[in-house]
Amino acid sequence: MSVEMALRAARVRYGPLEALHGLDLPLPGGTVTVLLGRNGAGRTTALRALAGTVGLSAGRVEWRGADVTRMSAHGRARHGLCFVPDLRAVYAGLTVAENLALAAPGVPVPDATAPYPELVPLLSRTAGTLSGGERRMLALSRAFLARARVVLVDEPSLGMAPPVAARTYRMLAALAVERGAAVVLAEQRVPDGLPPGSLVHELRRGSRASSGEPAEYL
Repeated sequence: MSVEMALRAARVRYGPLEALHGLDLPLPGGTVTVLLGRNGAGRTTALRALAGTVGLSAGRVEWRGADVTRMSAHGRARHGLCFVPDLRAVYAGLTVAENLALAAPGVPVPDATAPYPELVPLLSRTAGTLSGGERRMLALSRAFLARARVVLVDEPSLGMAPPVAARTYRMLAALAVERGAAVVLAEQRVPDGLPPGSLVHELRRGSRASSGEPAEYL
């Protein structure tokens, strides 16, 4: 299993507080990796460091062995990274159709809504008027349409009904298994239905406390 992306001795500071304490985090391609931990454990900061939306105070970010620490978030996105944050993941003032058009320019509406047909009757609605689960579906549509090499998702099933959440995890698994993407999920508990070979890294206070297979953490 080759490493697609990695944090190496990564440290991140928010003012006087250090959120990551020399975190080493290898992320293989073709695999779902779960960053497990409570609020404040460093899961979201690790995703932001990988995406380039927060800078490192020490350490580096590698992509297929190359140092991309100084590459901007936009540069990483153009390079094949898709980041779906837990908050402010859609353009609230734009319609659902406009959000989808930005996520996948030139993709016909039937194809853009294929991951979540529930969005079809909402196409003319502004994203800010959607429920939490509907906004989550709209945000995650980017991940399924982007053909990305690295997919980072913070709290994928936030606000979703259980059947939609289960379908979402199946689709995320398919990104890894069928497309070969490195899929990284920040979670407070290990979700059901992860594919064989998935990995879990438990974070505590900005460091990796343990690693193993999903069954060890259920």
